[in-house]
Amino acid sequence: MKIIKKINHLNKYISNVSNIGFVPTMGGLHNGHLSLIKESKKTSDKTLVSIFVNPTQFDKKKDFLTYPRSLKNDLSKLKIKKVDFVFIPTSKEIYYKKRKRKIVINKKYKILCSKFRKGHFEGVLDVIERFLKIIRPKFIFFGEKDYQQYFLIKKYFKKKIKTKIILCKTIRDKNKIALSSRNQLLKKNEIKIASSIAKKLIILKNKIKKNLKNSKNLIQVKNFLTNRFKIKIDYLEIRDKKKLSKNFKKNNFKIFIAYHINKIRLIDNF
Repeated sequence: MKIIKKINHLNKYISNVSNIGFVPTMGGLHNGHLSLIKESKKTSDKTLVSIFVNPTQFDKKKDFLTYPRSLKNDLSKLKIKKVDFVFIPTSKEIYYKKRKRKIVINKKYKILCSKFRKGHFEGVLDVIERFLKIIRPKFIFFGEKDYQQYFLIKKYFKKKIKTKIILCKTIRDKNKIALSSRNQLLKKNEIKIASSIAKKLIILKNKIKKNLKNSKNLIQVKNFLTNRFKIKIDYLEIRDKKKLSKNFKKNNFKIFIAYHINKIRLIDNF
């Protein structure tokens, strides 16, 4: 496993590799990340994992500073998984050039997290574009938990890149919570709350699949979750998978949620 911190060093190692699978991460690695690596190893000759806590996608500085970091533990996990390359750049290394054109997200997609986290996805698209120009991978892998991120990346890079964007299933704990680096910040009672929320929304999804009219129960479920667990919900919405519109059918929808347990913001979709 080669650990690389400089772009020019990275170029030396990957310049002759035509089939690279790229897994971008911000560290705090868990089984969700490892499942992406597993998919990459199936389809690619070499797998490259980046660990970079990207400052431009945080709308709050405090959130950036408190984001879970565990580099030693991350590298140990990557070594066990026999990852070929680990790229750990600094902000200066990634942002050494200023953008010529500002990233603009279509107004109709200023929904869900894009509505509640100003500049977040612009920062994500910026850093992913920079990584793709540096690495030029054949495949890039994303988890379904961050479905809006995947959706916007696919829209933004359509016809711009040759890299194939692969969506991988959300990995959940036995308690049904989607694996996330932020889960490390949760206390035991907060994990129980997150588990109850996930289970409630899984039940709702199954009911809607049987009968679309059950989607009308969404407001009732939102009120129940807010009052029962004393949480702040940014959004709880049902949207079509392909366009993220509110016009959906019972076999082609997702329930999206973002909520705060105390000061920790969690997102999920079902």
